[in-house]
Amino acid sequence: MPSGDPGPDEFIHQFVPSESGSPVTLLLLHGTGGTENDLLGLGTQLLPGAALLSPRGKVLENGMPRFFRRFAEGVFDVNDLVLRTGELARFVQKSSTKKGFGKNVIAVGYSNGANIASSLLLLSPGLLAGGVLLRPMVPFTMDVVPDLSRVRILIEAGSRDVIVPKDQPEALAGIFRRAMADVTLQWHDAGHQITRPDIEIASKWLAGFKQSLST
Repeated sequence: MPSGDPGPDEFIHQFVPSESGSPVTLLLLHGTGGTENDLLGLGTQLLPGAALLSPRGKVLENGMPRFFRRFAEGVFDVNDLVLRTGELARFVQKSSTKKGFGKNVIAVGYSNGANIASSLLLLSPGLLAGGVLLRPMVPFTMDVVPDLSRVRILIEAGSRDVIVPKDQPEALAGIFRRAMADVTLQWHDAGHQITRPDIEIASKWLAGFKQSLST
């Protein structure tokens, strides 16, 4: 694992190669205060055998890693988000070449990680085959959306989430549907935390995605 300043297009990260030759790589994107280790166990639960690429966000907020800056809770620094999204996209592209995984990369993002995953999908079309977005918000609005007609997206929202306003998951799903993505929006009786039903739904969704690659 790299140490110190990883450079503009590099991230401190963990990579777990697939031991079973799975065609799917999960890009694991943690929430505020997380690290590159936080979602490794979740990734293994969600799609056993998949390769795992888990970077650590490079922005610090009161000492807590994040993937991009914000002005206040729910108020994003969009310029920084766009910059950091470009860095992350280049990191994924370089990692694919260096580590030998293919184009079937699914972002699994939680909270802050889900928000930059949404940004990746919208700003770097073709990089990701899909996304599992746990407790996301709308990262920004777009007048012209990319063509995401080959992309599958699962959004999992909590009906008792006090951090994500209730209109945000529906609005995000609307943006992706306007981009012609295959979108599933799943509501849970939950707050902002990841729950067992989240994991069960995401596992079934990912298994279906993997199965579709062989049909």
